[in-house]
Amino acid sequence: MPIQIIKADGTAEPFKVEKLRRSLRRSGASKEEVTQVVEHIQSSLQDGMHTQQIYRQAFQHLHDLELPAAARYSLRRALFNLGPTGFPFESFLARLFETEGYQTRVGVEIDGQCARHELDVAAYKDDHSFVAEAKFHSRPGIKSDLQVAMYSYARLLDLKKQRICTEDVCGITEFWLITNTKFTSAASRYGNCAGLTMLSWNYPPRNNLHDRIQRAGIYPVTVMENLSATQAQILIENGILLCADIVEHPHALKRLHLSEEKRAALVREAKNILT
Repeated sequence: MPIQIIKADGTAEPFKVEKLRRSLRRSGASKEEVTQVVEHIQSSLQDGMHTQQIYRQAFQHLHDLELPAAARYSLRRALFNLGPTGFPFESFLARLFETEGYQTRVGVEIDGQCARHELDVAAYKDDHSFVAEAKFHSRPGIKSDLQVAMYSYARLLDLKKQRICTEDVCGITEFWLITNTKFTSAASRYGNCAGLTMLSWNYPPRNNLHDRIQRAGIYPVTVMENLSATQAQILIENGILLCADIVEHPHALKRLHLSEEKRAALVREAKNILT
C-alpha cells in the first residue's frame, strides 16, 4: 500500500515521487542532485508525514549541498513571506507580467456601471489586455473558493464598458483571478464556465503561476536565506522587491545598516539565485 502523506489543507494522498522530482527539477537542481535528494527523502518517508515536513527535508538537503537551487526550491514559501498585506504580491505579479511584454498598473481605481472598483493589477500590450484580482494568502492551506470566483465575475460584468488605457485593445473584457495558493474545485469549475482566467500556484496544469515565475527567472527577495524577514520587509517597502533589484541597485542595501562585507555577501547570494 502506498505511503499516505498529509497536504496543507489536511487531506491525505499517496506520496508521488514524480511530483517531488518535478519540483526539484524546476528549482534548477541537476539530474544527479535530484536523485540524491529523492533517495534521501524516500529513506526517511513515513505514513502520515506532512508535505511541509517533506519540503523542509528536501530544502535542507539542497542547502547542505550549498546549491542555489535551494533558494529557488523555496519559492512558494517566499511568496507567503511577501505578506502580511497583499500589496507586495500584487507588485510581484506586475513585475512578472512585465517580463511577458505587458505594461502594468497596480491599485487602479475605475468606475463601473454601478460601483467603483480598485483593480489589483491592470496589464496591456499591443495585442492584449486584462485586469486581475490577486488573492494573497500567508499560508498554504487556505484556498480561494466559489464565492471569490463569483465576486470576480460580478466585477467583470460591472466593468465591461470601461477601459484601462486609451488604446483600442484596452477595453475590459478579460478578468483574471490569481492566487498564490489554490482554488477549490467549485471555484475552478465556475470560473472556467463564466469565462474568468484562473491562475494559481499549480493551475492550470501548464503555464500556471509557478511555471510563469520559473520561465521569467524572477525571484522575490524573500527567497534569500541570509536576509531576515525584517530586512526583506525594509527592502520591499523601498521598492527592492526582487533579487534582480539587489543586483542592479546594491546601494539600496545600505538601508539595512550592514557592514560592507555583509552587503557584498547578499549581492553574491542574489546573483547565485539568478544564475
